[in-house]
Amino acid sequence: MLRFRRRPAGTHGPDALPSPVADLGKYHRVEDKDDYRHRMLVNAAAFIFVAALIGAGLWLADSIAQMRKNQDCVLAGHRGCTPVEYVPKRY
Repeated sequence: MLRFRRRPAGTHGPDALPSPVADLGKYHRVEDKDDYRHRMLVNAAAFIFVAALIGAGLWLADSIAQMRKNQDCVLAGHRGCTPVEYVPKRY
């Protein structure tokens, strides 16, 4: 069981200890005009970039899986592992 002792009067509150940070005023954000259009353009560009990364990752994973499938087929000694498409010419 823990026993908590009461602090003497005047040792708690905002003025009890000095702040460990000298001044937070330099981090205060001035309420200026929000550039909504620029922010939306940056968000759209980030979305397109992430979508392109996801698409490239899916394409790469599919290519690797197809190559692994073909390699397993060839190493097993099968013939005709890769399909060859033939389109007859009409004259």
